[in-house]
Amino acid sequence: MIRIKRIYDPPAASDGARILIDRLWPRGISRERAALTEWRRELAPSDGLREWYGHLPERFARFRERYRMELLRDPDALAELALRSESAPLTLLYAARDGPRSNAAVLAELLAEAANGAGTRGRRARPVRSRATAVAQPRPHAPPRKR
Repeated sequence: MIRIKRIYDPPAASDGARILIDRLWPRGISRERAALTEWRRELAPSDGLREWYGHLPERFARFRERYRMELLRDPDALAELALRSESAPLTLLYAARDGPRSNAAVLAELLAEAANGAGTRGRRARPVRSRATAVAQPRPHAPPRKR
C-alpha cells in the first residue's frame, strides 16, 4: 500500500516505511521528528523542473508529464519501491502544502501503476512505459519568463 503524507504531520505506526522524496530538507523538521526510514533525493524532481513548476496549479499537468519522464530514467528504483509496497505499507513524504499536486502524488501514481503491472506477487515490478515515453527525450527546463 502506498500513501503520501506531509512531513509536517506527526508519524503514525500505520505509516510503515517513511521515505522522504524531496531534494531539499524541509524547514523546521529535525531528523528525529521526521522519523524517516530513508531519504531518496534521487527520486525528487530535478532542480530545474522544481523551480519551473513553483507549485503553480496551472503548470501541474506539464510538471506531471516532465516528472514522470525523469522518474522513468531509473526504472530499477521504481521497481524496488513498487515491490516493497506490495509487502508492507510505504509512505512517501513531501513538504509542499498542496498534496494532490505534489511530486509525491505523481510518484505514488507511477508506483501504483508499476505495482499493478507486476501481475503476481514475487515477480519483479516494472514501471509502466508507453512507446512514447520510452523514446521521448525531456525538454530542457526553461526558467520562468520575466515580465
